[in-house]
Amino acid sequence: MSTDAAETPAFRYTAELAGEIEQRWQREWEERGTFHAPNPVGPLRGDVPEDKLFVQDMFPYPSGAGLHVGHPLGFIGTDVFARYHRMTGRNVLHTMGFDAFGLPAEQYAVQTGRHPRETTEDNIRTYLRQIRRVGLGHDERRRISTIDPGYYKWTQWIFLQIFNSWYDAEAGRARPIAELEAQYERGERATPDGRAWAELTGAERQKVLGGHRLAYLSEAPVNWCPGLGTVLANEEVTADGRSERGNFPVFRRSLRQWMMRITAYSDRLLDDLDRLDWPEKVKSMQRNWIGRSHGARVRFPVGAHEVEVFTTRPDTLFGATYLVLAPEHPLVDEIATPEQAEAIARYRREASRKSELDRQENKEKTGVFTGAHAVNPVNGAEIPVYVADYVLMGYGTGAIMAVPGQDQRDWDFARAFDLPIIRTVQPPADFDGEAYTGAGPAINSHGDRGISLDGLAVDEAKKAVVAWLEEHGHGEGTVQFKLRDWLFSRQRYWGEPFPVVYDEEGTPIAVPESMLPVELPDVDDYSPRTFDPEDANSEPSPPLSRATDWVEVELDLGDGPKRYRRETNTMPNWAGSCWYQLRYVDPTETERFVNAENERYWLGPRTAEHGADDPGGVDLYIGGVEHAVLHLLYARFWQKVLFDLGHVSGDEPYRRLFNQGYIEAYAYRDGRGTPVPAEQVEERDGRYFFEGEEVRREYGKMGKSLKNVVTPDEMCARYGADTFRLYEMSMGPMDVSRPWATKDVVGAHRFLQRLWRNLVDEETGALRVTDEEPSEEALRLLHKTIAGVHDDYGNLRYNTAGAKLIELNNFITKHYTGGAPRALAEPLVLLLAPLCPHVAEELWARLGHDGSLAHGPFPRAEERYLVEDTVEYPIQVNGKVKARVVVPASASADEVKAVALADAKVAELVGGGEPRKVIVVPGRLVNVVL
Repeated sequence: MSTDAAETPAFRYTAELAGEIEQRWQREWEERGTFHAPNPVGPLRGDVPEDKLFVQDMFPYPSGAGLHVGHPLGFIGTDVFARYHRMTGRNVLHTMGFDAFGLPAEQYAVQTGRHPRETTEDNIRTYLRQIRRVGLGHDERRRISTIDPGYYKWTQWIFLQIFNSWYDAEAGRARPIAELEAQYERGERATPDGRAWAELTGAERQKVLGGHRLAYLSEAPVNWCPGLGTVLANEEVTADGRSERGNFPVFRRSLRQWMMRITAYSDRLLDDLDRLDWPEKVKSMQRNWIGRSHGARVRFPVGAHEVEVFTTRPDTLFGATYLVLAPEHPLVDEIATPEQAEAIARYRREASRKSELDRQENKEKTGVFTGAHAVNPVNGAEIPVYVADYVLMGYGTGAIMAVPGQDQRDWDFARAFDLPIIRTVQPPADFDGEAYTGAGPAINSHGDRGISLDGLAVDEAKKAVVAWLEEHGHGEGTVQFKLRDWLFSRQRYWGEPFPVVYDEEGTPIAVPESMLPVELPDVDDYSPRTFDPEDANSEPSPPLSRATDWVEVELDLGDGPKRYRRETNTMPNWAGSCWYQLRYVDPTETERFVNAENERYWLGPRTAEHGADDPGGVDLYIGGVEHAVLHLLYARFWQKVLFDLGHVSGDEPYRRLFNQGYIEAYAYRDGRGTPVPAEQVEERDGRYFFEGEEVRREYGKMGKSLKNVVTPDEMCARYGADTFRLYEMSMGPMDVSRPWATKDVVGAHRFLQRLWRNLVDEETGALRVTDEEPSEEALRLLHKTIAGVHDDYGNLRYNTAGAKLIELNNFITKHYTGGAPRALAEPLVLLLAPLCPHVAEELWARLGHDGSLAHGPFPRAEERYLVEDTVEYPIQVNGKVKARVVVPASASADEVKAVALADAKVAELVGGGEPRKVIVVPGRLVNVVL
């Protein structure tokens, strides 16, 4: 890009001039508060139009590595969308905060000894500098960070709302736990052991209530990762049973942890997806993750015990020839015979080292006989009970009735252990497989217990057997979900402390709201105790457990000073991102987490605009599809709890979701397979060389590991921020991943140079704009461009918007060499502004306008210029286009036919005769059949 200064005109649009313009306008925007969005009430109060727009990027994490050009793709996309709508007169809220708790900062602190807050705040400053240079139009007053006590005070407050709530299944919503306690006190609800509420001790009452709370402590199987020294949610474990971060082995074991009862909302989380304007792919991922299925619970007697199974095929009960319990099932120890105890213990240890996916998909079926037998309730047959790892404790009841005739996994197991196989559904005559999973009449399904299903279709057989089970007390029809409760404890330092203390009996007690926030203490050692990655029996030891002065505390919680012990786990990094859109609305509010009037204005349902079933929420939310069953599911759960408790007006956080694609780049490896710096690779005759050695090119996601990073700082320095923005938005559709090619950025820069040159004299800096009246052709193209760009911006089609602007600018370049008519120049500048705001602001000012164009006006197309005078018809002869003719738009079908047949090429093909048929599709084409 460097050019001899003596040869470069003084006012050419170079990277240097672009940088000067961009930084000047960024200062102007900041000083004027150009992007400040007023609230109806409170410190940010102002005049608020009814027409508002809330645009939000997914919470970024401030990495120490800073940004590469892939990161701002979505940020620029939301900025263009926000700027366009702001120019049309809407009140637009667009800002950005930081999801700043989490493992990377803690690990860096362990390595360097610097407090995570220091390094995180350094990273935030770098991040802000980079995104400011790109020209993002954020309301700076609304910035938040999850690590600020003023923010996580309200994260803790929301936790307490969830902790102090229960889900009333009859009412279909969450209610305060005090209402449930009152039901027990009045005797309207029986206690688990039948005693009166007054007879229970305080600890016993709290245990009963804990069984209903939406946030509760549980001794349950969890994903324990010794290599990280923490437990992980299911969503944080890879398909091969390793930690998503660090790639350490993960083991299933029981630990006492905080859980969120997200399963109470399974039906609502599933059904309400139909109300959301989200990509179908994300909806499908959530539907599959929640996994609703209809079936029956069936109880099989095993000695003095009962094994309960869930099955979606109760019609196949007569084919159940054995039971299987998951290795973690609590009844294994109760029913196993002494002779089998050692084999079972050994098998359980081996199973704990496998991932759930590996256990489900492993072709080799393994298991151990417990020595016990169950009774099949429909026919009284005694069937063996096995322990096998292809059954998961986390799904259903952790036990299955095995029907090998109708399930391939059961068939494989039965063959491996020489167990009976009974078909209960008649396969087609030509079926030659093993387990038959299709439909057909029931067979071999009768006995002496008063039930016969033979001859019934699957649905009829299901209804009949469920009715029999319910009548005889052996089971009932039910609905089952794959979704598990959300594991909410982490053995980390750098996270939100729980606002909970424990009394002498170990009962969890909520800290009063007046004591919030519970601030994170400083510690000398930030690392949890980690273990040999293979040590499945290791015990968690979080960093906060060593802060004894903080952990052991004397508090007066209303009944005098007492000693308590604080929770030493912290919340997962997902906590702060579950509700941040609400804090963007009211970042300065100190008395509540958000003012109700401001929340209704920005996030409440808008039935007039979106219909009676509008769930409310952010108007446009942009981010990666990888958060489909993590952040997006968790945020929906929190929003619904807050809605049920009356704290928010809408029951969904994000009305519309858009998943942006990713930027990928070429990477290069030397002969050893080691990545080499991509920017230092030379191409010669289709081959690639690094320091004289030939290297291999591959394609991959941009990142430090592949040494193919390009930074936005570098692009802004070489070309200017507007060129960088335009190139990123022009690379392809927003929702598609695209390859980065630095050499192609110059194309966007040349377009801006041509546009600048059409309006500004490069030698003198004088305005090259005339008062000449544009031609009819020019006005038609202008208004066609306005209409097209207007539609493109509204639908995030920025690449096609850019192409239309280039076409209009090329027309001006070709037809107005003496200077652009003002009637074309001004709309072109305004149309460009959302994509390239700095140069647009500069040109708008040079055109003689005071103030910023950030609030418009945005050009409007005049309908009269959009009506075409003529229409071009392609002429197909026997299905292939052979010619084109132009006719008046008002031409009748007969007139179009006559012009088409008179065309020289068509006449030659017809050969003087009459075509068999001529079909005229008005406004589209003529088809001649010979």
